[in-house]
Amino acid sequence: MIISVPRYLIIGLAAIFSAYHLLLATVSIDVPREKGPYIAAMALYAIATIASLWLSRSPRMPIWMAAFNAVVALVVPLLVTSQVQEVPKDSYAAWYTAAIGTLMVITSTRHRHTFAWIGIGALIVETIAWSGPGGLIAFGVVGDVLWVGVSHALSLSLAKAGRDTRQYALAEREAVEWRAAQEAHVSERQFRLGQTSRMSLPMLRQIVAVGAELTEGQRLECLYLEGAIRDEIRGRKLLNNRVREQIMVARRKGTTVTLLDEGGLDDLDAGDLERVLNRLAEAIRDTQTGKLIARTVPEGSDIAITVVGLSSLDDGHASALGSHNIDDEEDQVDLWLEIPRAAS
Repeated sequence: MIISVPRYLIIGLAAIFSAYHLLLATVSIDVPREKGPYIAAMALYAIATIASLWLSRSPRMPIWMAAFNAVVALVVPLLVTSQVQEVPKDSYAAWYTAAIGTLMVITSTRHRHTFAWIGIGALIVETIAWSGPGGLIAFGVVGDVLWVGVSHALSLSLAKAGRDTRQYALAEREAVEWRAAQEAHVSERQFRLGQTSRMSLPMLRQIVAVGAELTEGQRLECLYLEGAIRDEIRGRKLLNNRVREQIMVARRKGTTVTLLDEGGLDDLDAGDLERVLNRLAEAIRDTQTGKLIARTVPEGSDIAITVVGLSSLDDGHASALGSHNIDDEEDQVDLWLEIPRAAS
């Protein structure tokens, strides 16, 4: 289960923290010698915060915005410290250290870690220049460093977790597809085995009953049966009861019939498929030819099935099996039929 935090809640909390820093600055507005630079620092911080929280919908902050935040982190401390020589114990005139830390955390959270660390580095240098190394602790700069570090680490961890999640989801989808394919293969194999058993069982019983001493007619029937079994394997969706019946009639007349289902009929609904197959059965019934080849046409074409009739010499046994070479140079085309997908 994935638990997500609404975006507006995160933005709201960041806005509250940022507004709190401005409130502290307002409370201490009497501390600086001149209020103009001090107020300018407050305005710059407010503009940078609003831009960082609301201007872009993308999780990754635009580079110009990140650069602007780094400039704000450099300029705001200069504006404040130029007017405040020493911070009274009961004032919040050093509000800018926590404010810049918050802004840099926002920048880091939005995947601009380099600019966030540049801003923190500028804050560290200016704080040391203003109040010495002790100011890093006294004014909370060390805390800012820690918060940006935590934000950076969390961003990297979340990015890695996101990549891992996508990889796991992809692996799971592939596993499901593989399992579905295997189940489909097993189901298809069981169906074909069951169908073959039903078709061949009567003939096998007859062979056993006569001790394998078959007459010429029975041998031909075995060949016809073998051809029908091959049709079930190679023909698949090219078969319905009418097509099966007409193929058997054609083979008994000496016609070689070859069915090749190479896909392309899967998009047809039951009614259109039945119409197309019935038209194929009529073509087989009405055609007097030595060889008959029915092949599906890939999806994207207006044609569902092509039927080709070839005239050639035949020995009867090959006709029963449907094993003639369909590309024999001596064959002549005497039928070309295209069965459309849509009813005319």
